Amino acid sequence: MKIGIIMLRYPPGFDSPVMSGTIDLLTEWGVRVDIIYPEERVIHLSKIKPEHDLYVLKSRTEMALAYAGLLWGAGAATLNPYPAAAVMRHRISAASMLLKGGVPVPETYVTAHPEQLTDLLEEGPLAIKLYRGTGVRGIHVLWDAEEMDDVPTNQGPIFAQRFIQRDNPVRKLYVISGEIFGVAHPWLARNSEEKRGTPFTITPRLREIARRCGETFGIETFGLSIIGTDEEAYVVDVHSFPDFRGVPNASLRLADFIYHYCRRMMRGEILPGALPSRREI
Repeated sequence: MKIGIIMLRYPPGFDSPVMSGTIDLLTEWGVRVDIIYPEERVIHLSKIKPEHDLYVLKSRTEMALAYAGLLWGAGAATLNPYPAAAVMRHRISAASMLLKGGVPVPETYVTAHPEQLTDLLEEGPLAIKLYRGTGVRGIHVLWDAEEMDDVPTNQGPIFAQRFIQRDNPVRKLYVISGEIFGVAHPWLARNSEEKRGTPFTITPRLREIARRCGETFGIETFGLSIIGTDEEAYVVDVHSFPDFRGVPNASLRLADFIYHYCRRMMRGEILPGALPSRREI
């Protein structure tokens, strides 16, 4: 069994303990694991050929996503499936799919010109986000029309959501092979303990939200950022392959999932919740 893991090389002194443990376990189980850094190579499009039974898309960079797309187009199996990972990186498409899947998200708007949002500010502030990506980078809270000049207009469509006061710590739902875990992280983690976060109880409402997200994207392993109360929870970000910090025995759970996912792919089984074939997309 050969598995390629598409990653971004970490700077000196920084590491992903969950992923490192996952790779170590897969290697112990007899899997050949190759780490692939797309940013460090020149890719000849006409020579793309899958060399592994499965590719795990861990990195969130645009180069990594492009590389995964090339592999998928050449017939490679990717985890998560490339179409799902690509949609989840595109906030506009992801929000639309979540709404259609019955997942609660804040009121969401898209426009090419920020001044067109002026009337919406009468109902409260808006969170302006990059239309591609995940996380807090590039988020700007727009409180009144005088701040319109601060909104960049050279980064594609303007993605805006009704601003909802975030909790501190931030709550995330992590799903590994259908198992759901809740972890609360401080906004600014100061040490390794805070980075691991604190587990919290998953309510039936949050469990249903996670289930619907998995069904919407046809995936079994992912992450969600949640704001609001348990009764009025909203999904503000979806993550195809987060770091899973704070999940009990995360490395073992991930290694087990990746190993058996690859086995199922090699046997040609139809995976539960798999996305449509390329001909149907």
